[in-house]
Amino acid sequence: MTEEESRKPARVVVADDQTVVREGIVMLLGLLPGIEVVGAAADGDEAVKLVAELAPDVVLMDLRMPRCDGVEATRRIRAEHPGTQVVVLTTFADDDSLFAALKAGARGYLTKDAGGDEIVRAVRSVLSGDAGLSPGVQRRLLERLSQSEPEPPAPAVAPDGLTARETEVLVLIADGLTNQEIARRLHVSTATVKTHINNLFAKTGVKDRAQAVRYAYAEGLVRPPSK
Repeated sequence: MTEEESRKPARVVVADDQTVVREGIVMLLGLLPGIEVVGAAADGDEAVKLVAELAPDVVLMDLRMPRCDGVEATRRIRAEHPGTQVVVLTTFADDDSLFAALKAGARGYLTKDAGGDEIVRAVRSVLSGDAGLSPGVQRRLLERLSQSEPEPPAPAVAPDGLTARETEVLVLIADGLTNQEIARRLHVSTATVKTHINNLFAKTGVKDRAQAVRYAYAEGLVRPPSK
């Protein structure tokens, strides 16, 4: 965000199906510096429509709404109007809704007990390209990540001259991941994944993914599922 853009008020749409809550949030935002409320929606479909009409900077999005919930509305907004950021504002801070919203493209996540200063910080953070997460949500995110099962370690000596990354790709193939899923897991492009696959196929002499899976099991890179 440029200095000039930082001085402009952030144009915000509020989406919440409860009239009293929606009007209360709009009233609160109207008192906050640097924020201009340009529209309010009663459900996800209306939120998507308002974004198309008004091109706001940010949508403050409730998750639990009829017809089209906040997760689906977030997914549609980020796909169709990438210039608009989404900050989820909800009563629920459970893990499932948190991760569903973040996967759908939300850049911020606040609970409805957030104060005005916290909302302003979150809006400014997402407009600057950062994540706008409340401290409580950050803790939940870290807890969820810390509970994730670690990836199995690669063998000390990879067979057939495979590099560590090629071995990692092979293990993920054996786990059933697609090229796109492997790319997301490793934070690389799909083209890079294809290059690694071509290289490991050539080194191991396998012809397809099925043979690659059998090779991974035969070399002890992955263990068969327990019965």
